[in-house]
Amino acid sequence: MVNSTSNPSQGLLISDEDDASSFTVSWKKEIVYILRAVMEKTELVSAYFNRGEGFILTSIIAVDPDEALVFLDLGANEAFNKKILDSEKIIFITAHDKVKVQFVANWIEKVRLEGRDVFRIELPKSLIKLQRREYYRVTTPIAKPLKCIVLMEDGRKIEMAIADISIGGVGVVIPPADAVVEPGMIFNGCNLVLPEIGNIVATMEIRNVFEVTLRNGLKTKRAGCQFANLSANMQSMIQRYIINVERERKAMEPDRQ
Repeated sequence: MVNSTSNPSQGLLISDEDDASSFTVSWKKEIVYILRAVMEKTELVSAYFNRGEGFILTSIIAVDPDEALVFLDLGANEAFNKKILDSEKIIFITAHDKVKVQFVANWIEKVRLEGRDVFRIELPKSLIKLQRREYYRVTTPIAKPLKCIVLMEDGRKIEMAIADISIGGVGVVIPPADAVVEPGMIFNGCNLVLPEIGNIVATMEIRNVFEVTLRNGLKTKRAGCQFANLSANMQSMIQRYIINVERERKAMEPDRQ
């Protein structure tokens, strides 16, 4: 049972009135991946109810994707445990990789699991995860597209278009039906050629996968990838590429007098 004597979350992340679309994760596999990571690291979870006037501290103890259920520990305050059961909306706040995560449940119930009382909620259909921007990120130019050759686990080499790049990683467009890409996967020996600068060979970890609707209405999947142990020389090469892209863009802007 989790102690609920203090509030570590310092308020809700994003209110209903805010535009959370840029931070929303709606792919079921990634939601399960994030919640299981929270569980494995025994992160505290703040559960707000009664429009934020009450809260308990809990933790995730099981995630069942087949039944679309999440199980959580009871709070330390029995009176609050009873009050939360009458709530029509509960907002949960926790952390994944030191980034705050928020999701909502429209019902909660108390059940028995492995001989003890626990809370049960529906697996959220979406959650909000505030993305860190530790490095300056630039969108790659359409006229000079960047490509990344990724070595798949089955030995195939897949070419992926790079949508954006920073010293910390890249955002790639996943080829439809060509590759299975999921959060947590690690690809070694990824090859990226930076025009007029040089060749980057890196290990990349898939951090998130999300769906994007293009202007023509078509949908595509993208993945956020983090470089692992990138050398100082290769970081410098990426920085030079970013500077070149920004310089070219500024040169193409109309003169504003």
